[in-house]
Amino acid sequence: MGSESENGSVNLDTFISNQLKESLGAKVTNVFGRLPFLFKVLDVNDMLSIQVHPTKVEAEKGFKRENELGIPLNASHRNYKDDNHKPEIMVALSEFWLLHGFLTEDKLRNVLSSVPEFTDLIPIFEKEGYLGLYRTVMEQTEEETNNTLKPLVDRILPLYKKGELSKSDPAYWAAKAIDTGDDSVIDKGIYSIYFFNIVKVEKGEAVFQDAGIPHAYLEGQNMELMANSDNVLRGGLTPKHVDVPELLKHVTFEATVPNILKGEAQSDGLERIYKSPAPDFELSQIKLTNQDVYKSNSHSAQILIVLEGEVELFEEEGASINLSKGQSALILANCSYIIAAKSSAILFKATTPEA
Repeated sequence: MGSESENGSVNLDTFISNQLKESLGAKVTNVFGRLPFLFKVLDVNDMLSIQVHPTKVEAEKGFKRENELGIPLNASHRNYKDDNHKPEIMVALSEFWLLHGFLTEDKLRNVLSSVPEFTDLIPIFEKEGYLGLYRTVMEQTEEETNNTLKPLVDRILPLYKKGELSKSDPAYWAAKAIDTGDDSVIDKGIYSIYFFNIVKVEKGEAVFQDAGIPHAYLEGQNMELMANSDNVLRGGLTPKHVDVPELLKHVTFEATVPNILKGEAQSDGLERIYKSPAPDFELSQIKLTNQDVYKSNSHSAQILIVLEGEVELFEEEGASINLSKGQSALILANCSYIIAAKSSAILFKATTPEA
């Protein structure tokens, strides 16, 4: 990344790196040594890849190992881009659909018995559990996968094209993946669509993805906040590299009951914080009317993104800037500030939680 551009601006990473303690505060600088999080807005139309993130310990091991093997950081087959974990939290901005962890045993048995192409997998699941089932399908040859799933595809694709499938039905997403993918090769991710929870999240609700939980974003818009990492082990629905042996080391092979987070309303009646176990980040939503004033003190760097409306941001010294829909601002550590709404406004704030 570059530093100063022709108009004198500087990118966020360079700015923070040049003044770490002033930006992050002494405590966060000592613990993380860099901005601990990445913040983005996502608009998911085509399904994103099925993925799993490693723990911090495993990321450090994998990064060191691939460095020692001399694998370039930009190599397509590289698994570990850095030495960090990548837990994530998302807050839906619309109706949002995702895959999130394995179904419970009874639900998965029902899937295996009700889908004709999967009945041969029942004895494997009964004997070897989640790991045996997932390993079996992920280790199939391309030909084996095509032969198994082709009858399924032929059955569900016409129903999808006629609009006869519900989004709560895995057949809907499986058919959509096939319809938008390569017809000659059936992606192994189709199995995961049937084996994982299909979760519908309403606007304002959140889901946390910890290390080991296989997941994929299917459709909708969200705010996403994650640890500062690019470590992704993919499991399908992608043309990118899928390292099955490495993937199997990191998946949590147990049932997941999705936990939809509503967030915790704060005493000011303006902010709702979506807390998670991750020490790296904290995400909150701030809703203001044109009469509301939000006050805060930053102990570390904060990033504000305006989703709706227009606000004026005041520093304690009196300087101010206007922010409108789509704009963002960086608040440095140890800053007292005020946000005044110029119209009804919705903002999202990312920061590192106080220990």
